[in-house]
Amino acid sequence: MSPRLSYLICATPRCGSNLLCEALENTGLAGIPAEYFWDEAHWTRKWGTASYTDYLHEVIKRSTTQNQVFGTKVMWGYFDAFVTRVRETSEYGRGNRSAHELLDRLFPCLRYIWITRRDKVRQAVSFWKSLQTLVWFSKAGIDPTPPRKEPEYRFEAIDHFVQEIVMHEAAWQAYFDRHVIVPYSVIYEDLVSTYEETALKILDWLGVSNPPDLVFGPRLLQKQADDVSEIWVDRYRQEKREREQSGAPYSPFPETAWNHKQD
Repeated sequence: MSPRLSYLICATPRCGSNLLCEALENTGLAGIPAEYFWDEAHWTRKWGTASYTDYLHEVIKRSTTQNQVFGTKVMWGYFDAFVTRVRETSEYGRGNRSAHELLDRLFPCLRYIWITRRDKVRQAVSFWKSLQTLVWFSKAGIDPTPPRKEPEYRFEAIDHFVQEIVMHEAAWQAYFDRHVIVPYSVIYEDLVSTYEETALKILDWLGVSNPPDLVFGPRLLQKQADDVSEIWVDRYRQEKREREQSGAPYSPFPETAWNHKQD
């Protein structure tokens, strides 16, 4: 089934994009958005696709609902790599198209949804914890994945990710400005308490009709933050203040110390 309407959720790690994807999927009318362009090798093995073009077709087929609406998500951290792979295909890469033009050809009538999180420190803490535990989400009624290891606090890591999140959001904004795109903006902290309302507003923004008695699928995703998260947030903020006041240098967090996994 070819989509008549597409949207791309633009995100950064641990910004709440999984929750937004769940809310939209639970309408039954907004595609089945997921993160297919990070660990492509996993899905390639699972689906047995022979080429990247076949892979793109499979993603579109699996993420399009019966009303021909398609949705997916992507993080800025690998957005350029994803665009490059699309550009290298013979079907979509012909001509000197911009990234937006290229993706609009791949995803018909493309719209953009941008989700951000106000509290960058909590976002960075969540990312650093998940990188260590490899626990990226938990769902009601499903046994939680046991953590790979107990997470350890590290100021340099959290500080690195706070700065990286800010940089990646600035890069998304620059992309929107460059291509004169006005995305639909979602704030995670608001989404938590307006889950269904936000999804319905996005349906209206997309021009997707929905019945007044629309019944959502079950909300299963659980909050990941715990007492450890709050302790780390307070500890980081205190240490940040002390370091800024003293002017004491500290070692940057080495990029070789983590393997980027997304939200």
